[in-house]
Amino acid sequence: MNKGKITFGKIQLKSVTSAAPEPTSSTESTSGFGSFGRRDEAESGPSKVGSDAVDKIATDLENSRMQELMGISGFGRKARQFDIEEMVQKARKNAPPVEVDANVVEKKDSDSEDSLEDDTIGPLPSMMSGGSEGGTDGRAKKDGDEDSDDDSDDDFDEDLPINKIPNSHEVEMRHGSKAVIALTADPSGTRLASGSVDYNLNFWDFSGMDKSMKSFRSLQPCENHPIRDLHYSATGDMILVISGSSQAKVLDRDGFEKLECVKGDQYITDMTKTKGHVAGLTGGCWNFVKKDEFLTSAMDSTLRTWSFPKSKEQKNVIKTRAQGGLKTIPTTCTYNRDATLIAAGCSDGSIQTWDTRKMFVNTTHCVRDAHAKGSDISSVLFSYAGQILATRATDETLKLWDLRAFKKPLHVFDNLFSRYDTTDCCFSPDDTMVLTGESLPKGKKQANLCFFDTKTFETVTAIPITDSHIIRCHWHPKLNQVFIGCGNGIIRGLYDEKRSMRGAKLCVVRTHRKKKEMEVVGVTQVITPHALPMFRQEKSRSHRKKQEKDRMDPVKSQRPDLPITSGQGGRVASSGGTLSSYVIRNLGLSKRVEDDQDPREAILKYAKEAAENPYWISPAYTKTQPKPIFNSEDEPDSKKPKTE
Repeated sequence: MNKGKITFGKIQLKSVTSAAPEPTSSTESTSGFGSFGRRDEAESGPSKVGSDAVDKIATDLENSRMQELMGISGFGRKARQFDIEEMVQKARKNAPPVEVDANVVEKKDSDSEDSLEDDTIGPLPSMMSGGSEGGTDGRAKKDGDEDSDDDSDDDFDEDLPINKIPNSHEVEMRHGSKAVIALTADPSGTRLASGSVDYNLNFWDFSGMDKSMKSFRSLQPCENHPIRDLHYSATGDMILVISGSSQAKVLDRDGFEKLECVKGDQYITDMTKTKGHVAGLTGGCWNFVKKDEFLTSAMDSTLRTWSFPKSKEQKNVIKTRAQGGLKTIPTTCTYNRDATLIAAGCSDGSIQTWDTRKMFVNTTHCVRDAHAKGSDISSVLFSYAGQILATRATDETLKLWDLRAFKKPLHVFDNLFSRYDTTDCCFSPDDTMVLTGESLPKGKKQANLCFFDTKTFETVTAIPITDSHIIRCHWHPKLNQVFIGCGNGIIRGLYDEKRSMRGAKLCVVRTHRKKKEMEVVGVTQVITPHALPMFRQEKSRSHRKKQEKDRMDPVKSQRPDLPITSGQGGRVASSGGTLSSYVIRNLGLSKRVEDDQDPREAILKYAKEAAENPYWISPAYTKTQPKPIFNSEDEPDSKKPKTE
């Protein structure tokens, strides 16, 4: 047997069965065995198949047999077949049709179509798929939309910084009568915490407040020390409290104390040898990466990092030095967003930074004349991107610094009067603006909240807020709301009806419901030691003794019937054989009645006694009862008339 050359043939888009014409049924009867195969198909079809088609079918049959012998076509289900021509025609509605021979398909065309199918995912754009009419309509519609938008909103542009400020509505929260010098919100935006110089720390819950805007808790965590700074942790479950004392505290969300930093030994001159601060705190901040680590600064010229599980001693000690190596007091401190830098502003007007990945001996950046000497730097803040540093000081300036060129500031915003050493600044969520408040100067009636552009360094706007000082401002990135702490004890919240989310918007729609007053009647006890027992009032006993006394009383304690220990049948058998007899004896009659006694004999038993000693009926009629006369003669009965 001659072995032919093994060939797999060409890759066909259509199966062999689809390539061969289907046999048509014939009504004519055939004699004998008839004919086989191609002759029958050729003769029965409407037109004869050519020699090329016959060779093509033979080749396909040979290829199919070879595939069966090799086991290629016998696995699993039959592969799904796609008509690429139909798919391309659907994608290109107005494209000229591609003529493809149903019997012979060129490999080049199939490869090109496969590559087109791989490259083209989904429907084609309107400019490619549609003709000139569709493209013209789309452009005309787009132009019409732009014209309509321009007509409706001529002056509104979302790209402008002034349109990003959420200031369409305003709410007011009363903290107290003293200045609010600390303000923070948790990362989720559900709670707000405020601290004041009146030693109080107030918690505000937006999900539980109504339009009266009252705090749900007020406490004094640091006794007689003002609350200088507050910071929520990255997870929002803890809050760092920086007060005027030397010990920072960590509270949970409900205000309960979780940690208190240890106080150092004030008689040791080397601050690295003490376990904590020895002077009043000036600032603090949580680590944005390590949720259990936080930073504090104090008047003992040190910055200390703490770990939450270990509260007995600080983790690291950083000393702040002035120009000649002397001590200088850090007035504020912070981490950057990736916790690789620690920045501090000092009382000599310098800005110093340290790399957390190295030893805290030498500074990474140091600008000695950043602000005026002797003016406290009240706020140091990194942008969300981490490349810009903003500093606010009491020398009436706000400066922006680029960490890549840290020797000179990018821009200086002046004429920003500040009376408090805790006046801060804040970046917008997209870092396009920086905002800060100003204290109320002489001759002005309202203090403004100033917004500046970080790219063009122009004043975007100045919003008048209050007739007092503006100390704290916080632009929450998730709520898109601005909270401002004022010098008159009021916290103002700015939000936009469309761009802001939750927060103060949840509170203004809730109505305040008054609680129903409970009527309480006071009971006065009159002590009369010489009164009679019937008029004597019992002494008031404790609740426990009263319960013990009521427990001994079977009626008040509702004690169940005690079990019967003797006999059989329980309580029913002891009182009678049936339940009805038990009910009669215990509820209906006072005397015992036997079940087996005849009731007629029981009644006649008292007949003689009733005749001799009448008790119920006869004594009542003795005086008025006539004497009975009985007929003793036997007389015939009188005939009665018949009634019809």
